[in-house]
Amino acid sequence: MQTKQLAAEFFGTFWLVLGGCGSAVLAAAFPNLGIGLLGVALAFGLTVLTMAFAVGHISGCHLNPAVSIGLWAGGRFSAKDLVPYIVSQVLGGVAAAVVLYFIASGKAGFTVSAGFASNGYGAHSPGEYSLGAAFLCEVVMTFMFLLVIHGSTDKRAPQGLAPVAIGLCLTLIHLISIPVTNTSVNPARSTGVALFVGGWAIQQLWLFWVAPIIGALLGGTVYRWLGGNGE
Repeated sequence: MQTKQLAAEFFGTFWLVLGGCGSAVLAAAFPNLGIGLLGVALAFGLTVLTMAFAVGHISGCHLNPAVSIGLWAGGRFSAKDLVPYIVSQVLGGVAAAVVLYFIASGKAGFTVSAGFASNGYGAHSPGEYSLGAAFLCEVVMTFMFLLVIHGSTDKRAPQGLAPVAIGLCLTLIHLISIPVTNTSVNPARSTGVALFVGGWAIQQLWLFWVAPIIGALLGGTVYRWLGGNGE
């Protein structure tokens, strides 16, 4: 495992969390010019799109423990590299949350009690969706994300367009699921901000590890069958 690959995953995940969660915390409801749900969804997609071009050739641009696990399930990633990648991704997410916290704290009256872009279910779901609905949503969204990732990076797919497909897929996922869970599909993204909120965010964090990983395993396994012997 090369240090540069791990650094690429760290910086890539840092950008994803800072760009995505930062748009939610700093810009979503900015007076009169708030970017809203659509803007936040687009911001998450843009982080992946930009980093896929920036570091995809270095590390594969996973930026997400679930993606690494799903790629392993699909036969695209080595098991021995899973733990180093996941650690780098989580550290990148935490570092981004630290930076975002200090930026957001520069405004009088800021408090993490508003959620700090954390993921949740029940009373902490933006639309107050149940645990079951949140779990199913995260599994299905991550499943579809991995199908798109596998399919768009297949050697038989149009070359050079995978970052666009993956970025737009993540945007669509957010448009669907922000009201349900505030959209995770990424344990590193969920962990970074949850550490600052504490309390309920930590208590509910398990779902945003378990459900995305299940969805990723299913997505990788299904594409391994669906894609046949094309690789």
